[in-house]
Amino acid sequence: MAQARVLGLDVGSKTIGVAVSDELGYCAHAVRTLARQGTRLDVQTVLALAQKYDTRHVVVGLPYDCEGNEGRRAARVRVLGDALGQAGLQISYQDESYSTVAAEEVLLAADLSRARRKQVVDRLAAAVILQAWLDAAQRTAAAVANAEPQAPSAQAAAEEPA
Repeated sequence: MAQARVLGLDVGSKTIGVAVSDELGYCAHAVRTLARQGTRLDVQTVLALAQKYDTRHVVVGLPYDCEGNEGRRAARVRVLGDALGQAGLQISYQDESYSTVAAEEVLLAADLSRARRKQVVDRLAAAVILQAWLDAAQRTAAAVANAEPQAPSAQAAAEEPA
């Protein structure tokens, strides 16, 4: 059963890392890093990527401060998220805490040069953000499925004493 793909964004002040899920919604894949061009042009670029990957759903990483509150960085990210929503995309937000740190650790373990890490860290951070969202969505779907009452099978109904 195929589901729609989902885009993931790691929005920074200079770049936007982009990731996309597989068709089943299990794995996030780093795609590319976009140079920021202003909200209007950024929205057009993300809309084009959404069309390319046949999706209308975008997960945007939201930065929180040390106390878990939204600060100025989060407000700037929400400006883009709101603009994407107004353009017709479904927007979900995911805590991006430590996504770049996790991406850097993977890249260091892969022994990439500093220059190469700089080229790919944002897209890998977007994949970390999207994967966290996909994992949470899978857990939620499993919890809902387990909570739904199951109809008794015909064999179980036949075995019950009258």
